Amino acid sequence: MPAETAIEVVRLYKQYKGSGEAAVNHISFSIPSGSIFGLLGPNGAGKTTTISMLCGLLAPTSGTATILGLKLKDNLKLIKQQIGVVPQEIALYPTLTAYENLRYIGNMYGLKGQNLKEEIMRHLEIVGLSAHADARVETFSGGMKRRINLVAGILHNPKILFLDEPTVGVDVQSRNLITEHLHLINKRGCTIIYTSHLMEEAEKLCTDIAVIDNGAIIAMGKPQQLIEDHHTNNLEQLFLKLTGKTLRD
Repeated sequence: MPAETAIEVVRLYKQYKGSGEAAVNHISFSIPSGSIFGLLGPNGAGKTTTISMLCGLLAPTSGTATILGLKLKDNLKLIKQQIGVVPQEIALYPTLTAYENLRYIGNMYGLKGQNLKEEIMRHLEIVGLSAHADARVETFSGGMKRRINLVAGILHNPKILFLDEPTVGVDVQSRNLITEHLHLINKRGCTIIYTSHLMEEAEKLCTDIAVIDNGAIIAMGKPQQLIEDHHTNNLEQLFLKLTGKTLRD
């Protein structure tokens, strides 16, 4: 795999036990190093399943994925040390403080001592939570939880960051801060893979996108180029044109 490619996926397939249809159906795509790659699709399209397989949280039924030049199935432990994951659900201990959560997560990545403390406080300052370092997470608002959830995924400075709906259900100010911070860490060399239902946000944030529906990739490329190619005015119009207006539950 060439150095300019962060992730290479070849015919990745997942069918859950007892299901008559594939959740992800032989998809193939490449993610350029240094990009912000949006994996966009309706509910049940296969976004979270795809990210879960690429993070090593879910084993594919078949197909291959190569992460940072390493075959996923053969190098899972090494790959997990170099990636960060921010799941859709808040992955924090509610009865621990913000600082205690981050210290625990930092220790899991081998970060310790003064360096870890400085990294925690630096990130808390960036996301506007330094004054709440000693408050329990269960007392936080939704936006505060989203921001600390992001810090938990980037504390160890990963080379690749996976984000599953990182701004869902938060206020405009928290969403703006999160997207600004994502731009910052991307400029420092982190490749970002991102899912969202917020097309306006995705259009502003992503350098590359793939639209997935019913487990299959139905469009892929630069957002503006795809918008022009499909004679639409923005990413939301493109998304509706490709996936239809039928409600997805």
